[in-house]
Amino acid sequence: MTMSMIMMSLTTSLPYYIQIILLFIISIASITLLGRILSRPTKTKDRSRQLPPGPPGWPILGNLPELAMARPRTKYLHQAMQELKTEIACFNFAGVHAIVIHSDEIAREALKERDIDFADRPHVLAMQIIGDNKTMGNSLYGEQFTKMKRAITTELMSAKTLNMLVASRTIEADNLIAYVHSMYQRSETVNVRELSRVYGYAVTMRLLFGRRHVTKDNVYSDDGRLGEDEKKHLEAIFGTLNCLPNFSPADYLEKWFGGWNLETARVNNNIVRSYNNPIIDERVELWRKKGGKAAVEDWVDIFTTLKDENGKYLITPDEIKAQCVEFCIAAIDNPANNMEWTLAEMLMNPEILKKATKELDAVVGKDRLVQESDIPNLNYLKACCRETFRIHPSAHYIPTHVARQDTTLAGYFIPRGSHIHVGRPTIGRNPNIWRDPLVYKPERHLEGDGISKEVSLVESEMRFVSFGTGRRGCVGVKVGTIMMVMLLARFLQGFNWKLHPSCGPLSLEEDDGLLMAKPLLLSAEPRLAPNLYPKFQP
Repeated sequence: MTMSMIMMSLTTSLPYYIQIILLFIISIASITLLGRILSRPTKTKDRSRQLPPGPPGWPILGNLPELAMARPRTKYLHQAMQELKTEIACFNFAGVHAIVIHSDEIAREALKERDIDFADRPHVLAMQIIGDNKTMGNSLYGEQFTKMKRAITTELMSAKTLNMLVASRTIEADNLIAYVHSMYQRSETVNVRELSRVYGYAVTMRLLFGRRHVTKDNVYSDDGRLGEDEKKHLEAIFGTLNCLPNFSPADYLEKWFGGWNLETARVNNNIVRSYNNPIIDERVELWRKKGGKAAVEDWVDIFTTLKDENGKYLITPDEIKAQCVEFCIAAIDNPANNMEWTLAEMLMNPEILKKATKELDAVVGKDRLVQESDIPNLNYLKACCRETFRIHPSAHYIPTHVARQDTTLAGYFIPRGSHIHVGRPTIGRNPNIWRDPLVYKPERHLEGDGISKEVSLVESEMRFVSFGTGRRGCVGVKVGTIMMVMLLARFLQGFNWKLHPSCGPLSLEEDDGLLMAKPLLLSAEPRLAPNLYPKFQP
């Protein structure tokens, strides 16, 4: 007797609605079992036609149900790869192949040796709202990407432009310690995360627009705090950043539901643009219709005045506006995260803090403030920043890359359209790469005694991720390094630090997003002569 005949005989005596329910349950179970059998990797010697190993999935949805139920979602990826004993895996999220990489060797292959194959970005509606396919960061690999990257690399990030903007960056480095000094005078607690974000925001505004305040009639304090408009602007910038792809089930179900976080992305993006766009419109009017001004003074001026070989303006106003949003969301979180974790690790390891301040006193002294020109000689400080990048990155994965064509990686078949995710903490904390990977040890980044070679924050061998590499790599490495090292150097040179009583025992616990679970709250005490602390400059 066949299975279908047995089922018929068992169900005919039951009420009709019970028969329907049983048949539905059996059908779903059968489809699920078949789907899991078919999803098992085939055993073949030719890995070039075989996907990387991955967990069995459900029909249609693949591994999406497990991803949606996991908290944090990256925990599911890590556990699945540990069970599979692999450093490259293929997850199926509603038909999207997500290739997850936890190996420095495979990461180098993907982003250095074969980066042309993986140079696209995913088509996610939230990214389209933010960048509108016009920016260097989110446009597909092609003419638009090439145009924007060339303009940014050769003009905005050129040595000439960065030298032109030294004064703007120095103003905010001065404002940083002016702000902390005013907090000391009022016996206020220093929230390191908040203060670091204020610094990153202020530097970014100076570089983009040549001024800290985004509205002319803004009411601001005279000690370095942000005005109300700047606070709203900064909050919306982080709100926009949080809408970028990060293994959200909504990103994989857009073709059915249109995305669940689009309204949040739209609202935050509109707020950011409501502050940026009037400045940009004013500059476009000034440079392209009213004859301009005496000199180019910031990044928006450069964008507005660039022309192609035919004498036509190279960058449209809409492209400038979209790219400015991208600059805002790319420039602020990394220095702030690095600063907070570095100070916390130094307070947990006083000998490291002592070595860093000793280097500052030897290279700079205590009779002047540390300047950007000192950075090449601050190797131990940069080693601390590198070690923080290694063990405390600002995100679980680098921005998503997409395969432009059918290709291979680590010998496995990678279909066109696959999403490529390179893990940051899983590589930086990998015991196969680093000895004692969870121990904070800046000395591991120094060559010999640390003075034979200048230390760079860039990790070209992908043993950890600081700045992206390859065609989609970060073009702002130099300005990012300046912001990060100056932030840390001014903090350590200007003040002695201790844990504020309200913070409780110092804990290095991290939250789901890799931030410190509790913001670092400190008390500051000046360590320089009173005349060296500058006044705030609006």
